[in-house]
Amino acid sequence: MLFASLADPIFANRQIKLDTLVRLRWLAIGGQLVAVLLVALGFGYHFHARYCLLLIGLSVVLNLVLQMGFRKSVRLSPLPVTGLLSYDAAQLGALLYLTGGLQNPFALLLLVPAVVSATMQPARFTGFLSILITAIATALIFFHQPLPWAEATPPDFPKLYVFGVWVALIVTMLFLSIYTSRIAQEGHQLANALSATELILANEQHLTSIDGLATAAAHELGTPLATIQLVAKELEHELIPDDPIFEDVALIRSQAERCRDILGKLRSLSGDDHSNFTTMQFEALIDEVVEPFENPDIEIERIFPENRHSQPVLRRNPGVLFGLSNLVENAVDFAHSRVILESSWDESRVRLIIADDGPGFSEAIMTRLGDPFVSSRMDKAHRDRDATSGPDLVGWQNSGNMGGGLGLGYFIAKTLLERSGAKVSIRKNRTAQKEHFTEKINEISGAVIEITWPRVLLETDQ
Repeated sequence: MLFASLADPIFANRQIKLDTLVRLRWLAIGGQLVAVLLVALGFGYHFHARYCLLLIGLSVVLNLVLQMGFRKSVRLSPLPVTGLLSYDAAQLGALLYLTGGLQNPFALLLLVPAVVSATMQPARFTGFLSILITAIATALIFFHQPLPWAEATPPDFPKLYVFGVWVALIVTMLFLSIYTSRIAQEGHQLANALSATELILANEQHLTSIDGLATAAAHELGTPLATIQLVAKELEHELIPDDPIFEDVALIRSQAERCRDILGKLRSLSGDDHSNFTTMQFEALIDEVVEPFENPDIEIERIFPENRHSQPVLRRNPGVLFGLSNLVENAVDFAHSRVILESSWDESRVRLIIADDGPGFSEAIMTRLGDPFVSSRMDKAHRDRDATSGPDLVGWQNSGNMGGGLGLGYFIAKTLLERSGAKVSIRKNRTAQKEHFTEKINEISGAVIEITWPRVLLETDQ
């Protein structure tokens, strides 16, 4: 589509500040006033300067009313913005009528309202402004006052030349509007996708922090619980079984022992120095990523090199964990029966290949992978990776989903992994260079994702 979708929620919920439009109009008023006064007083050209000043004064009044009647922070919906931009186009058209029509070099300024609208407005409003500006430009071909000139008779431009100016204006307006609309749409998509990425990463970091807090709590609560248990034992020995509070003291002691057992289990997860919560071996990272997706229908094969003793030890990174989990989940979703995770490392780099025996990616989606809001899921029953869809941001925000079905998965995974220093590439195995992969990877013909880290960026000292 040339313009953004008519129902595109990226533009539907965006509003322009009234103060922005007011400031732009002040800039236009200043330019118009300088041009009129310079031509009338500086050059001494004869034209309807009073009427021009009256039109400029009308814009001044409108701006003053808007500034006094509304706060600067007010944001306008597309309809009133279109009304204000339509006024700007009509006011400029009236000025051009008084000063030579399309023969006036300032006729190019007719493009401005449509371009401004294309940056933030839905396509139907930009289309309306384009039609209005086209009508104004067409009328100016036939109806206009003479171009201000020093001589009594200004030059008479051929109709063909004026028509050429009209064509140039319309073509330029359409080109700039389409280009601006597409650039703005991509910018809004990227901003929304990055916001979703930051939200997901924050959630992952929060979960990791909870793990660390649980371990710290187990360590800190051990001493007071030991004191409670010791005091309860002493009280229990001093009391006789028939004493009314003997059972209460025994209950306190038993519950304190139970709490110590629970805290001991939490402490055992990380050892005395809690190192498992801060560092992990690469093999442990892969195991943690794969474990949630293991099921009887899909075989997930993990392949590691023989030199496991020299495997990297890396800091626990929620971004890396989430990014890899997203890629593995995608492979499991589309695989027919098999997913392979093949790891390799040497002194300079660490490499992970995720491959599945699914249908792979179609050519249409391969060219757009890495962009936000590119989805290969049409529905649960259709498993071909060949669909692309725009984002339903409103439904996503209301439902609280984290990118599922919005085409954010690969974008988020790629973004998070690249932040850790990784290089992520994806291809269809049947079109890849076979010598680049091992024999097991070459056996399957689905999607192949290759992630490569410089070892110095990934690894931390043990």
